[in-house]
Amino acid sequence: MSWDFFVPVSVGDLVKTGGVNQYVVQDVVSPKQLPSHLNSFKAALRSQGPLCILEHFDTGYSVLQHCNTVDLSVKEDTLELLIQVVSGLSVSLPSLLLSTTLSAADRKEQLNAVKMSVFLLCKLTESLESDSYRQSIVTAHGKAGKKGKASGEGLLQWDSERETVLQALVQLLQLDIRSLWSLSLVEEEFISCVTCCCYKLLENPTISHVKSKPTRDAIIHLLGVLIKKYNHLLGASVKVIQLLQHFEQLSSVCAQAVSVWSTEYGVRAIIGEVIREIGQKSSAELAREGSGVKAFSTFLSELSGLVPELMIPNISVLITHLEGESHSMRVAVCEVLGEILVRVLCGDGLDESGKADRDRFFDTLQEHLHDVHSHVRARVLQVYTRIVNSKALPLCRYSEVMGLAVGRLMDKSINAVKSAIQLLAAFIAHNPYSCKLSSADLKKPLEKETAKLAELKEKVEGKAPVAVIRASELWAAMEPELLVTARAELEPTSEGEKEQQQEEEREEVDETEVAEDDRATAVQIAQFLRVNKYRNAVRLCIRAHCHFPESEMFSSLSTLTPETLMETLALLFKGPDADTSELSQNPPPTPQKEGEKEGEGEDSELKKQEMLVQYLRDTASFALQVERAIAVINTMLYWKTTSVVQEAVQFCVTVCEFSVADSLSGVRKMLPLVWSRDASIKDAVVQAYRRLYLNPQGDTTRAKAQTLVDSLSELMVDASLGTIQCLEEIVQEFFGNGSSLQSTVVQVLWERSTGKRETSSLYKRAAVLLLGMAARAEREVVLSNLDTLCSVALGEKVTEDFLLARDTVITICSITDHVRQSKGAPFRLPQDHQLFTCLTQAIAEGVVMEDPYWQSFMEQAVRLLYFLAESPDQLCSRLLQRSARLLLDQIAENEEINKDAGQSQGGSQDSNDQSEQVNCACLAQLLALCGCVAFWQVSHLERSVSTELRRRRRETEEREEKEKGPSSKSKQAANESTVEEELGLIGASAEDTEAELIRKICETELMAEENLLSAFLPLLVRVCSSPGHYSHPQLTTAACLALSQYMMISPSVCEEHIRLLFTVLERSSLPVVRGNAIIALGDLTVRFPNILEPWTHNLYARLSDEVPSVRQTAVTVLTQLVLKDVLKVKGQVSEVAVLLIDPQPHIASLALNFFNELAGKDNAIYNLLPDIISRLSDPERGMSKEDFNTIMKQLFSYITKERQTESLVEKLCQRFRTAKTERQWCDLATSLSLLSMCERGLKRLQECWECYSDKLTEPGVYQPLLSITAKLRRGAKPQLKTQVEEFEKRLTAVHTRGLENVESPEVEEENQKEGGSGVTAAHTPLPARGRGRSKRGRAKPSVSSRGDDSFVTPRTTRKSKKPVVTFSSDEEEDEEDAVMTESETPKVTTPIARTSRRARLRN
Repeated sequence: MSWDFFVPVSVGDLVKTGGVNQYVVQDVVSPKQLPSHLNSFKAALRSQGPLCILEHFDTGYSVLQHCNTVDLSVKEDTLELLIQVVSGLSVSLPSLLLSTTLSAADRKEQLNAVKMSVFLLCKLTESLESDSYRQSIVTAHGKAGKKGKASGEGLLQWDSERETVLQALVQLLQLDIRSLWSLSLVEEEFISCVTCCCYKLLENPTISHVKSKPTRDAIIHLLGVLIKKYNHLLGASVKVIQLLQHFEQLSSVCAQAVSVWSTEYGVRAIIGEVIREIGQKSSAELAREGSGVKAFSTFLSELSGLVPELMIPNISVLITHLEGESHSMRVAVCEVLGEILVRVLCGDGLDESGKADRDRFFDTLQEHLHDVHSHVRARVLQVYTRIVNSKALPLCRYSEVMGLAVGRLMDKSINAVKSAIQLLAAFIAHNPYSCKLSSADLKKPLEKETAKLAELKEKVEGKAPVAVIRASELWAAMEPELLVTARAELEPTSEGEKEQQQEEEREEVDETEVAEDDRATAVQIAQFLRVNKYRNAVRLCIRAHCHFPESEMFSSLSTLTPETLMETLALLFKGPDADTSELSQNPPPTPQKEGEKEGEGEDSELKKQEMLVQYLRDTASFALQVERAIAVINTMLYWKTTSVVQEAVQFCVTVCEFSVADSLSGVRKMLPLVWSRDASIKDAVVQAYRRLYLNPQGDTTRAKAQTLVDSLSELMVDASLGTIQCLEEIVQEFFGNGSSLQSTVVQVLWERSTGKRETSSLYKRAAVLLLGMAARAEREVVLSNLDTLCSVALGEKVTEDFLLARDTVITICSITDHVRQSKGAPFRLPQDHQLFTCLTQAIAEGVVMEDPYWQSFMEQAVRLLYFLAESPDQLCSRLLQRSARLLLDQIAENEEINKDAGQSQGGSQDSNDQSEQVNCACLAQLLALCGCVAFWQVSHLERSVSTELRRRRRETEEREEKEKGPSSKSKQAANESTVEEELGLIGASAEDTEAELIRKICETELMAEENLLSAFLPLLVRVCSSPGHYSHPQLTTAACLALSQYMMISPSVCEEHIRLLFTVLERSSLPVVRGNAIIALGDLTVRFPNILEPWTHNLYARLSDEVPSVRQTAVTVLTQLVLKDVLKVKGQVSEVAVLLIDPQPHIASLALNFFNELAGKDNAIYNLLPDIISRLSDPERGMSKEDFNTIMKQLFSYITKERQTESLVEKLCQRFRTAKTERQWCDLATSLSLLSMCERGLKRLQECWECYSDKLTEPGVYQPLLSITAKLRRGAKPQLKTQVEEFEKRLTAVHTRGLENVESPEVEEENQKEGGSGVTAAHTPLPARGRGRSKRGRAKPSVSSRGDDSFVTPRTTRKSKKPVVTFSSDEEEDEEDAVMTESETPKVTTPIARTSRRARLRN
């Protein structure tokens, strides 16, 4: 073979004239002739094998040239032939490559075959891939017809063929075909031909889909072979960066590819090359659009998850991006650090370098918990969550990271808050401290163990280790000083020094006295040296020589010099073996080894105790941080963001499972969310309670049922009524779903409620209430055992536990139609049923008892009588008679006892007072019963009776329609529209008739003389109108509440006693009475709006009450009335505005909620603002400037429309003309400055210049107006800025001129015309502030201290005057607390239209 095939850069280069011995295509076959040439190619392949490509290359090349015009079948046949050629080469080449006899010509022939076949196969593959992608776009847009369908079939076939092509190439290139080239240097064009095909396939948008996984894996492995064997490392790294920049969807594919190349093919350098390329990207380059920063970040995150250990050597290159502007790159780097910390730098087996890297990475992550971008903060929190879940966080960092996570709960980003909650939940679920976290429970053990540690430390310090020091070391330390002492003793002295020395010797004669033998003297000298008595040692040594001249120890002192003396002392102190001798200071009495063992034991115990104390401290600190987090997260349960609420719910479940202190508070707080309109929130709460309480653990069904009942009972103990109502929804759902535990749970509940199983009274009551919740789903649960409930809870011992009786009545009430909202015939029991006998007896007997829980039982019992009994009015009438008779009997008995006691004690007054006090309590209970009966009687008429009348009317109408027959139906069809109208009118007329009947009964029959209710009304009026005579708090409270319930009966009763009720509201000294009166008047306003409308200002007056509970009740009631459009919103709302600065936070929040809701109504706050400003700036109110500014700032925040701002500017400016004091001017100016001023507002302000220009001399007016110009100047257009500057100059000029002429006669004359001197006009004194709550701006004095004269109301316009209600006892005592006079009754103003023709009561 005389030619060589060179892989061209472009396909068209092969038809051009080549170089010497370079292959050139001789004949490009036309498309029509291609099928015949392909058949020849196919025959040659069968006969000659893969080398036939050398002769038929032109055929394949022709297909490439005409690729856009030839049929799909031609391209498919060509592809199949080329695959067979490449596969044939893969089979034949291995034996040839191993052969040593292969000639150069044969090698060239094989090389040309490889190049030609691979070139044609890759180029045809690229062409088919382009066609496939183009066809997929057309098909996706729905523009393909029949031809498109045919092409679509080819598209599906290509998807399957693509993998075959890649496998054939992999099989060929895996062989060591490099030896076919000269010097084994494979030309770059050949490698580029294959790699370009691979990268072309990777650009397919579906390559990352699951269905493309085989193709994707084949491409990765083919590129891996090229990188490992054919030096494609640098090219691959550059191409990966390019793919990431232009194809974002390839980030995960590239990460997988790089991971495979570095692990399976051992090319680890590829990671370094790619990361280095990414690391060298500048912040400015990454900030550009289309830079692929998102793909880079995803690639890094996924690559770190696949090969985290290979990322560590290159992490320093990426760290630089943490300081860059791209938040996506910061997120990616943080996630890389997280993966490394979780999977590589974890555990206890790290060396010092690993620990240093781990600490550095953790420090970096902690810094980015405070990143400026919210997305980074959220993702770092998620990284920490993964670290904690993997238990890779060192214990020493728990407290610090926990504190940072709690701080992130206040983040402005919702995602960061959610991630912080998830991290805190992970901390609790994987905490290394304890399964139960409670700082209160940990306090005592910590104190105990800390005290024990202190004792151990004292003990160890007392037994300090013995200091064993060598004698030679001690001698070296004392030798200099001892030598000085020896020389001083041996030197001659003067006469005076001799005398002094003799005196000292006489004093120390006892200590330096020579012992009996030389050894004892030597020991004594050594002791002197040991205790630093050097002079005594020297003197004793000199004397010893005199006493023992023959002793070896002192023989050297025959010549007495300092040197010989020091030698002798050294010998005596160190001993003959100076190197080994040791001296022990304070030697222990026990042997040394035993002492060492004991010391080691004490040290070990001390270390254990220190570790225990540190563990308890860490646990207590962790528990405190958890409790802090709970307090914050509990407030998030009512956020508007659904996802945050769901995370908060899950967190509450987690902390409850770990018995964290106060965890139950969050579980209870989220319970009302079962009523949420958001289905996802409701489902999250239901699932949470099901997980906590309705999926118990146990070996048997009964054990599970007992666990479930225990947990629910614990939740209900001390729960509020609202909590119980919410819990009903969840329990009802449990019993309605038909759980397998249902029957067993009911059985356990009955055992507890009936006393068969020993339990406390609290849990017994909880069991009764849970039975009631179950009865809502299945009535028979309670109805079948009604007699049992009556005998157990309402039997003879009912008076011993009225709370159990009350809860039993609530449970029985769950089977009534009112609770179950049944639409069929009413379910009621006969009057002689055992239940009603027990109830009436318990109520009547309780009237003459003093039980604090009787009234709550009575209210529920009367409610049940009207819900469940036939003719409940008759039952209650007999009940009232019986109760009154029992009370009279008790009074008679007390009188007889008092008579006897009076006769024996001479008429003592104490017993009379005592009996009277007892009677007041019983009388209060009787009046409460009367009021309750009156209320439920009206409710019974308007709900039960009215509903029954409508039901019977509908049944009658249906029965009549059935009796009319088909003839009437045909007539009805003929006049359908007319008849429908008539039927509508008839229906409306019938409803009106029924409503009128109910109203007539309430008006005439309920308060008729023969009705027992009317007999108690004079008594109620008497008690309420004579608080001086009836001063018992319980009696007064019960009477006022009962009177308000009587007033619900009819308009006439309400109108007759409305003055008395408002007198009680104004003048009662009991906060509870005033609070009850406000609630009652709110209900009366809904029922009789026209009667209550003239008294509206009296209701608003209670917003200034001195007692916080009364103010809270007032603002709650008025909020409901105003927002439901029962009360007209007027300027009196200023009293609610004052509550925005109430000292009580919960009252201020209620007021804020009122205005938030009111802002939702059309222009409500906008219309009220001028009046509110006038009322609050009234000098008589005496509100401070700071409080006024705070209120106005909140109210003006609701004004957002330019038109409203413009109109308010004009209105406020006009108010300057009527304002009389400086303070009012200042308040108006301040209000103007709080508006969000716009260009139109400035124009209106300039137009109203005359209104306020004469007030600009006051700084309080000038400064706020000047601040308006400062706000407008920010970001204003040039034209507007010019106007602002002109207006500012004008303001300043008038203000300055006014200050210069403030003392001029013209100004004084002008001020005198206005009614006062210039000084007075300029400095009007503010009124004296009242005591009490003056800083809230309260205009009225204390309620309890107010006299009759202070309560003045408008006169009435009614011609006929109602007689003033007075009693003989009042006249005798000349009391001043009677009802208002007729002249104090307010005038009737414009009536309020009723929303419904029939009066309705609240349930």
